[in-house]
Amino acid sequence: MKKQFAVFGLGRFGGSLVKAFSELNVDVLAVDLDKDKVNEYAEFATHVVQANGIDEMTLKALGIRNFDHVFVSFGHNIEGSILTSLLLKELGISQVWAKAQNDYHQRVLEKIGVDRVIHPERDMAKRIARHIVTDKMVDYFELSKNHSIVEIRATDKIHNKTLVELDVRAKYGCNIVAFQKDEDTIIVPSSDYKIQKGDILIVIGHNDDIKKFEGEGV
Repeated sequence: MKKQFAVFGLGRFGGSLVKAFSELNVDVLAVDLDKDKVNEYAEFATHVVQANGIDEMTLKALGIRNFDHVFVSFGHNIEGSILTSLLLKELGISQVWAKAQNDYHQRVLEKIGVDRVIHPERDMAKRIARHIVTDKMVDYFELSKNHSIVEIRATDKIHNKTLVELDVRAKYGCNIVAFQKDEDTIIVPSSDYKIQKGDILIVIGHNDDIKKFEGEGV
């Protein structure tokens, strides 16, 4: 059964999420109080509704309990963000992700049980900074405060080496879960796979372990 997604708040971040889901052909409900925003994103969302997100009756009328993953992305309406997130959790939504304006906002969201707090500008800044300080790292995706998935480009140092020879988990504590070779992605590669210079290694683990692998192992 296909997962159902909803986005509350169609500002820059929320609107970008709706467009991204649309490009992936994923069904998404878009909700905003602003009629202009609703009209703007009508062509991208599967369903678009002009509604007040902090009204419990409205949430129930939208059938929000049927959704697997809900994003709360109000602009500077911190109170609305907190109340909507709280209602969503009380209604039993399994995954509620909310955009935070600042650290205090984040602390409240975490207290009420939001599953992930997003700082779009901060997260993007981290990705840019990590990308430009090394020519090995291709991309970076934060999973939590301490864990990430990174894409690292293979260098001459590990050219023609197998996963057994690298022994990344034992030496560095992280895991290579896939490779990208040209246009192909190899998921759960065999232990005798020979890495070629230029391959993209997809690595998951604790940030400290990944940093050590990137600095010493590649």
